[in-house]
Formats: sequence, structure tokens, C-alpha cells
Amino acid sequence: MTTSRRRFAFGLAAAGLLAGCERIAGTNAAPTFHFTDITGAEFARKLELPDVDGKPHSLADWNGKVTVVFFGYTQCPDVCPTTMAELAQIRKLLGADGDKLQTVFVTIDPERDTAEILKAYVANFGPGVVALRGNAEQTAAAAKEFKVFFQKVPSKTAGSYTMDHSAASFVFDPKGRVRLFVPYGSDPKVLAADLKQLLSEA
Repeated sequence: MTTSRRRFAFGLAAAGLLAGCERIAGTNAAPTFHFTDITGAEFARKLELPDVDGKPHSLADWNGKVTVVFFGYTQCPDVCPTTMAELAQIRKLLGADGDKLQTVFVTIDPERDTAEILKAYVANFGPGVVALRGNAEQTAAAAKEFKVFFQKVPSKTAGSYTMDHSAASFVFDPKGRVRLFVPYGSDPKVLAADLKQLLSEA
């Protein structure tokens, strides 16, 4: 993990702890989650990008569902496919509420992730998944809004590269408000429990 990502993760954890202290001091009715509660955060407030068919989307499109947003790319060898597979598993763990989970995959590599490639990629992870693909400027703006880090890492082969990027997901409640920051490698069963709690609030 790079220094900038360590600082970001530490900042989120600290924000979560402070937010938790405020809730405990004010009321005992506030929900308690397993993952970092970022309710009221001044980032990740909007997401406006087109899908693979060019249709524009915003977070309001998925009101009524719990939405999980993840930034990645299709040639990612481990973090991205693992995260997507775990979200597909969580959809099953939610049982009858599985159709109330919306997964949003935002490519950070629109140069190589064409519409056709993205369609085939997300199809591997079952229903309830949409891929968003903006141009370079739109992608950078979306990543900045979510405080997501990404950059090209040149490989030894001329013209080829990989992508270094933040490995975490953002969870929005059925009203479209950002609520949770979920680091890579989290237990799907634990995350499913938090998602059920968010659904119960609706």
C-alpha cells in the first residue's frame, strides 16, 4: 500500500472513530456497523458517469437499493475480480433481499476497458451489476470526489502498463447517502450483515 493510501485509510478510520464518539455521546439509537461509518462525509456525495451503452447515470438511479461502488479495471489480476466475486456472494447471502443490492463498477482504465470488454467482464458476476465508463477527465473527477487514488504503472514491455489504485468499496443506503467505507479483503458475511442493517432502515 502506498503512503498516500495509508494516510487516506488512517484518515477514514479516525473519522469513523470520531463520528462514533459523537453518536454515543448524543444518543444510543444510532446504528452500529462493523465497517467504518462515514455517514455525512463531505466526499463520495455524487457519481455521474455513463454506462457501457452511453446512458448517463447518477446515484439517484439506485434509490431504494443498497449500492456498492467500486473503482477498478478489467485487467486487474487480483483485487478487482476478488471484490466483484465477493459482492456476488453477498447478493446470495442476502437471500430475498439480494435484488436490493446494486453493484457499480467504475473503470479507472477507460483507455483499455472498452464498452464490449466491460460488458463481458461484469457479466461474470451475475445480475445487479452495472459498469460505468467515462472519458479520462470524467474518470479523474469521479475518483477525486470519492478520494480514490489511481495511476498508471509502466511495465517492462513497451506501451503496456498496470494500474495502481485504492482497494476499497463505498456503500450507499437506499436513500443514496454514503454510509460505509469497506476495505479490500473484508469478510462477505460481515458485510452482508451491515447491508441488511441498512436495508432495515429503509
